[in-house]
Amino acid sequence: MSLGFVFPGQGAQSVGMLSDLAAEYPQIREHFEAAGEEISEPLWRIVTEGPEDTLVRTDITQPALLTASVALWVVWQAEGGAAPAYVAGHSLGEYSALVCAEALSFRDAVRLVNRRGQLMQEAVPQGEGAMAAVLGLEDGLVEEACSAVPGVVSAANYNAPGQVVIAGTASAVEDAAQKCQQMGARRVTLLQVSGPFHCALMRPAQEAFAADLESVAIHEPTIPVVQNVDAAIAASVDEVRVKLLAQISQPVLWTGCVRTMADSGVVRLVECGPGRVLAGLIKRIDKSLKTDSLGTLSGMREALGQ
Repeated sequence: MSLGFVFPGQGAQSVGMLSDLAAEYPQIREHFEAAGEEISEPLWRIVTEGPEDTLVRTDITQPALLTASVALWVVWQAEGGAAPAYVAGHSLGEYSALVCAEALSFRDAVRLVNRRGQLMQEAVPQGEGAMAAVLGLEDGLVEEACSAVPGVVSAANYNAPGQVVIAGTASAVEDAAQKCQQMGARRVTLLQVSGPFHCALMRPAQEAFAADLESVAIHEPTIPVVQNVDAAIAASVDEVRVKLLAQISQPVLWTGCVRTMADSGVVRLVECGPGRVLAGLIKRIDKSLKTDSLGTLSGMREALGQ
């Protein structure tokens, strides 16, 4: 049975995440302590005690989620969990996937995503950008709605059939949201985010991040990594780096990533991170795929028992 691992991005975090697992597996806290040292933040305390206002800061959320995913991966391996044939991560989760595929070191990745979070947050002043989830409208119609309004707005996350997130300036997102509703969207919901990610407004962050990404070593992944920008596996280490940088301002093709793995023979996907956001999306993409989530002690034990 071909296995794939998937790693969540922003939105999966919560105060207290992985607490039951940390009581059982010391590796969890050890990873958070190490990550906190890298970014000079009390990361374990923030994750366990909050406040939530601090955890949801993009520069904190990103290293916290990466650390959670990598720690769960380490536990999975230590407990004899099967090795996946493919890995993929949603947005930030792509860094987690690359760490677990031994293409990036954990400490380098923690520093990178902390910096990535800072730059993404700084790229657009608070309140000037927005993101909205469009439900029940075909991808092409969402794109058409974005093209029909003035200003910067585009599809940012193709999360599942009938679930697309748009991003851009606040006014353009509002106009595109209204257009989507007129075109038959079942629901359009503004998201509580700190910036309009994965759109053209993130290009300043992308340009600034290039030097940071260039400064770290990237190795040939030991497990094929399906990347967000084209839902494909890079042909070289240089291409891994190029795709990772482009991802900041280009849409996440999550539906495509899941389908690429399924088309390659994957029949079971394990969500390696807190929450079950990706499991929900995967069910919308391909109901035949079996999914497990490792974010709780019961979830980890159940997945290991499969």
